[in-house]
Amino acid sequence: MPTHTMRAVRLHEHGGPEVLRFDEVPVPVPGPGEVLVRVHAAGVNPPDWYLRDGLTTLPGETEPSVSLPVIPGTDVSGVVEAVAADVEGFAVGDEVFGLLRFPGFHGSAYAEYVAAPASDLARKPAGIDHVHAAGAPMAGLTAWQFLIELGHDHPSPFQDTRHRPTALDAGTTVLVNGAAGGVGHFALQLAKWKGARVIAVASGAHETFLGELGADRFVDYTKDRAEELVRDVDLVLDAVGGPGSKRFLRTLRRGGAQFPVLPGDFDEEETAKLGVTVSSTQVRSNGAQLAELGRLLDAGTVRVAIDSTYALADARAAHERAARGHIQGKIVLTVAR
Repeated sequence: MPTHTMRAVRLHEHGGPEVLRFDEVPVPVPGPGEVLVRVHAAGVNPPDWYLRDGLTTLPGETEPSVSLPVIPGTDVSGVVEAVAADVEGFAVGDEVFGLLRFPGFHGSAYAEYVAAPASDLARKPAGIDHVHAAGAPMAGLTAWQFLIELGHDHPSPFQDTRHRPTALDAGTTVLVNGAAGGVGHFALQLAKWKGARVIAVASGAHETFLGELGADRFVDYTKDRAEELVRDVDLVLDAVGGPGSKRFLRTLRRGGAQFPVLPGDFDEEETAKLGVTVSSTQVRSNGAQLAELGRLLDAGTVRVAIDSTYALADARAAHERAARGHIQGKIVLTVAR
């Protein structure tokens, strides 16, 4: 067992990257259904900087769920150090990865140790290292739950209807906006795995990278507008989202669908007139789905691109990197031993 204290990044107040502090705190004790993971790497994701900025209420929740100080982070890869008595399927020494306690801000992954629900974890693919594994859970599961299988019955905070992925095969064309980022680069690869034709939209610096991942066509949004060049696609996965998202509706054929990862601003009359569907969901922790994605990672069918790595103590620099944008793949924190 570890010593009783560990180093962790904590927020004592909300603000910019400078509020991330490197503290000494007690090692968590795993409760029922949990394992203690010795963290080797932690992924950096948008909810981490939303929390840092002061978002303490998730979409669909009315009560703020966070009290300070709090350890941010949800994506983790590491080694099982201890197992609660009621946990089956994991043993001390197992290499695991997972998206912890999401949706919610209680993942506490920016730390040397984390108590993780066993149901949120899967075996780390042997074929990839902890850094790449830590980059996969949130972004990979977001792409999976949007495109492949939702995998749960929880109501969506964004819409009344249940999100239903579009069937993807050799006859479908998918446009991925923000294709070089975390969710985007997984979405591109999962659509290719299903046999679809993929049009990738990103800035020109990412063209070679996206070609290597299998993009059939590339649109550089700094030079061209995809909505003026592209027609008759079956599905738009917009990993950027926001108010400008609705411009992609006109790239769709009648009967097509647009999936904004961040809910945009859509007019029901317009979507009805175009004969298209807009649907969104919120990613949820799911160890079983992560195990399926893990098999693809192990086989090299899907790969995790790493934009950059930073030591845990340099979480501030990692958040500053995120704020500069144009990220290729994932930013990951490494935990030194």
